[in-house]
Amino acid sequence: MRPLPFAAPFHAPLPPRDANASAGDEAAPFGNLPEWDLSDLYASPDAPELKRDLDWLEDACARFAEDFEGKLAELDAEGFLDCVLRNERIQAVSGRIMSYAGLRYYQLTTAGDRVKFMSDMQDKLTNFTTPLVFFTLEINRLPDDHLNGLFDENAELARYKPIFDRIRAMKPYQLSDELEKFLHDLGVVGDAWEKLFDETIAGLTFMIDGEELGIEGTLTLLTDHDRSKREAAARELAAVLGENIRTFSRVHNTTAKEKEVIDRWRGMPNPQTGRHLSNHVEPEVVEALRNAVVDAYPRLSHRYYELKRKWLGLDRMQVWDRNAPLPTEEPKLVNWDEAQKTVMEAYAGFSPRMAEIAEPFFDKGWIDAGVKPGKAPGAFAHPTVTDVHPYVMLNYLGKPRDVMTLAHELGHGVHQVLAAGQGEMLSSTPLTLAETASVFGEMLTFRAMLSKAETKEQKKTLLAGKVEDMINTVVRQIAFYDFECKLHEARRHGELTPEDINALWMSVQAESLGPAFDFMEGYETYWAYVPHFVHSPFYVYAYAFGDGLVNALYAVYEEAPEGFQEKYFEMLKAGGSKHHKELLAPFGLDASDPAFWDKGLSMIEGFIDELEAMED
Repeated sequence: MRPLPFAAPFHAPLPPRDANASAGDEAAPFGNLPEWDLSDLYASPDAPELKRDLDWLEDACARFAEDFEGKLAELDAEGFLDCVLRNERIQAVSGRIMSYAGLRYYQLTTAGDRVKFMSDMQDKLTNFTTPLVFFTLEINRLPDDHLNGLFDENAELARYKPIFDRIRAMKPYQLSDELEKFLHDLGVVGDAWEKLFDETIAGLTFMIDGEELGIEGTLTLLTDHDRSKREAAARELAAVLGENIRTFSRVHNTTAKEKEVIDRWRGMPNPQTGRHLSNHVEPEVVEALRNAVVDAYPRLSHRYYELKRKWLGLDRMQVWDRNAPLPTEEPKLVNWDEAQKTVMEAYAGFSPRMAEIAEPFFDKGWIDAGVKPGKAPGAFAHPTVTDVHPYVMLNYLGKPRDVMTLAHELGHGVHQVLAAGQGEMLSSTPLTLAETASVFGEMLTFRAMLSKAETKEQKKTLLAGKVEDMINTVVRQIAFYDFECKLHEARRHGELTPEDINALWMSVQAESLGPAFDFMEGYETYWAYVPHFVHSPFYVYAYAFGDGLVNALYAVYEEAPEGFQEKYFEMLKAGGSKHHKELLAPFGLDASDPAFWDKGLSMIEGFIDELEAMED
């Protein structure tokens, strides 16, 4: 998933049409934009294969509970492996069902039949899998020496040890069997609040210069060359978010309170603990990252935006100037074929194997690229299940930065394809490492484009764009993380009014963006449309983690390219089977070393140094 930096580069939506229609002439400015073919999952919501899988899943879950509940401690290594493999098969089938329901929903979040279908699937799978809650609970009651003994007896079982390590990391925060089953069933309520957020965002309309736009079209105007259009979009965005702020405030209050209650019952020391555990990363590593970035604000964002203020010829920067193109940057629409060629050539320049893995995404309906009314905003790559393939969602609008978004999401896709060999339980990568291939794909594409720059102004435009992307990925996401920390801490002490949340948002903005900016009235509501805060609390620091990690990796690649590709592919193939220390060791890197983050941030500083040198 690409971070929403404040406003991702978007464009006006295409005319209304069915989400599964062919691109046709409507997409002419960008070429023939691909759309998903979800038939590799299921042909339709009433496909007999879907009913078959639902029936199998219901029976498999019941038999799993009957065969293993209360008996894990009695299993020998062979029996325990059988239990694990059956659990993995259940995960694969349920994952296929929910991938299909979710992807179909994100294509058109405002369609009632798609909303109902996804909700019905969530309800069914929750009911089917409730009897399986015992599995992790019983695993955490097994003595360490007993479990380690089973691993010693069976090498195939030992391959799953990283999964058990993560499960057992939750041991101190585990509740009774009855409460765990209750929380499992209650999960559909939290999902409903997430759907309310998605549907509200997708249904917003904005009137700008007499034209009705969705949020995609409005946000893309924040990158327009015409400053008056940027201002109009920024003010209309603030106005519409302000009109809906009580709904967004209710969603955030409810989801944060739900998390606070669950965390309190589990005895988690702070709201971030659950995310750190799921990311398999130590709190002190995240804190070192956060502190390194905050300390670097003056050397990164403050310094860059002061440069940009001068380039734009402004006394003061306004929020609608942050993602403005440079005055020397020529307005350009990049058609889809050119975007594909740019990214694929960059991938092939690193390794033909990388391009070979990426090719089917373009040829086989694995990408949904067009902007359509009701389609979810932003971009992501969803791995689905390991016996199918990933799907990439974009909202492609022909901007040069959209090329970078394609490179980013395609990097995720390549990573997910490579990791699939680990199987359903071990392929999933912690968020902190999940951004590695995506950010690396962006860096490859940027470097390839930079090498082709023919003039000083072209190089300046590319460097500035990359610096802005890195600031959005590192500085902005750490500011978002600080906002979330403040939000969840404040919610522990009572209900938050919209004004309370607005104030928390503004408390991190001036610090991160720097003294070059003024903040218009209404900007305080811009927290409301960031989906990560609702869907994945504290997800955002993973972007900064990934960017810093990739900057350090790329420095290693530049210093010693011989043999790097093979080590890189091995890292991606590992999926979630190794800890970040083990994955980075072959490159001589260690994320637990505070100097590691300075190494990554120094690359951004170096780019800003180059831009400053161009002023001389």
